[in-house]
Amino acid sequence: MWWGDARVTTLFKRNLQPTLTYWSVFFSFGLCIAFLGPTLLDLRCQTQSSLSQITWVFFSQQFCLLLGSCLGGVFKRTLSQSLLALFASSLAISVVFAIIPFCHNVVVLAVVMAMAGLAMGCIDTLSNLQLVKIYQKDSAVFLQALHFFVGFGALLSPLIADPFLSDTNCILTNGTTNGSNNLPHIRKSLVPHHPGNLSHYDFPTKGLVVTRVSYAFWIMALINLPVPIAVFFLLYKERLVPCCQSSSPPLLPADELALETRTTDKDDSPSSSPKFQPDIGHNDLFGCCHSKNFRGAPCSYFAVHVTGALLLFMTDGILGEYSGFVYSYAVEKPLSVGHKMAGYLPSLFWAFITLGRLISIPVSYRMKPATMVFINVIGVVITFFLLLIFSYSVVFLFVGTASLGLFLSSTFPSVLAYTEDILQYKGCATTVLVTGAGVGEMVLQLLVGSIIHDQGSYSFLVCGTIFGALAFTFYVFLLFFHRMHPQPQSDIDLTPDKPPPPPLGEPGLYQG
Repeated sequence: MWWGDARVTTLFKRNLQPTLTYWSVFFSFGLCIAFLGPTLLDLRCQTQSSLSQITWVFFSQQFCLLLGSCLGGVFKRTLSQSLLALFASSLAISVVFAIIPFCHNVVVLAVVMAMAGLAMGCIDTLSNLQLVKIYQKDSAVFLQALHFFVGFGALLSPLIADPFLSDTNCILTNGTTNGSNNLPHIRKSLVPHHPGNLSHYDFPTKGLVVTRVSYAFWIMALINLPVPIAVFFLLYKERLVPCCQSSSPPLLPADELALETRTTDKDDSPSSSPKFQPDIGHNDLFGCCHSKNFRGAPCSYFAVHVTGALLLFMTDGILGEYSGFVYSYAVEKPLSVGHKMAGYLPSLFWAFITLGRLISIPVSYRMKPATMVFINVIGVVITFFLLLIFSYSVVFLFVGTASLGLFLSSTFPSVLAYTEDILQYKGCATTVLVTGAGVGEMVLQLLVGSIIHDQGSYSFLVCGTIFGALAFTFYVFLLFFHRMHPQPQSDIDLTPDKPPPPPLGEPGLYQG
């Protein structure tokens, strides 16, 4: 296990507080990403809006999450900016939870959810970036743990909301509506970015509003409150609180200073200089596009960024579209699963994603990221093929859902660790990959929703199989461009018997 490795254990202990802080911030991300689906009908009542209007709140959150992911790299330039952005983002999530019960207009609610999306996007980019900066070659296991916490938060928020959700229509009128007796089914069939599938339901928008969902949001706000406090303590420890910046920064231990000096001397020698050194690394998405960063870059440098992003575009897109449409697929013919039983499928899917991320923490220490990505992508393709073959089996739908959750669980952190290893932490991989994953989750849900509407429920599995095959194709291209990418001289000189020195990081990284 990784804690049996003295070097990695020492590195973890040295960066214990920042690592735990980033993990907790990603818990906020998970808490915020999963609550909207179950609570959307009660929020419809609260805002007295139509189903089609309220589902666009999904879009405002997801679009701004993508925008926040693109802009998150802007705050990475210094440790102070990164931590202040994470503090503001995690605090914003608690504030959003607290003020959602007071949003009685759907436009106001969409604006508030857009703020939450921006905060989530910054958290997504910055937490991944900072862990990669701290651990570099050893980052895989810590990235797996980071993404376990987002899964844990995504499991927890629906459980918190469930006791406070309305069992019947929460806008009371003198008449009856055709959907009020089927509310649990409608709640589970709500799909982000695809409001057209709800047009046949008619709910009142005027009347007495009866909902207790406010308590769920206030509970989540309290649960999330320790996260910005933890970030503030880290800011204070690093003497980066604005009112305390006059203090001198923490000094490095003498042995670390000596090792850093030797490393710097070696890097300055002409014989060890790699052929290509981008001017900056881990920039924001727009800074990455600056022409000066491409000067002298080999074609493989661009290809690794693009193929890594396309691979995550497919795998995260599969994750989003499967969790969004598996319930609708199950209740339609030929399976015709009961609404209550079909409702367990999305929960089963997310439960096995969280379980898979937990299992991947020790596995990633023993297994290379490239191997883990191969197993993940092959597993996704095989699972979809079997789902197609046994498309009339309800039992295998549940087995396949659990299997798919396991294989998709560790894909993102594994691809991120693998791509950063290829680029030697010099490129813009984290920002580009996070953005590619976010775009895939949005676009593939829209695409699959439209195809299912036109072609029927069976196309849900066909689309998944095609996306899985494309993901495998992009993985093969990533391997090919890895072979093409020039290897730094410092890596060539390392022998198997001589492990690399622990990464001391860049200016502004944690050292004590």
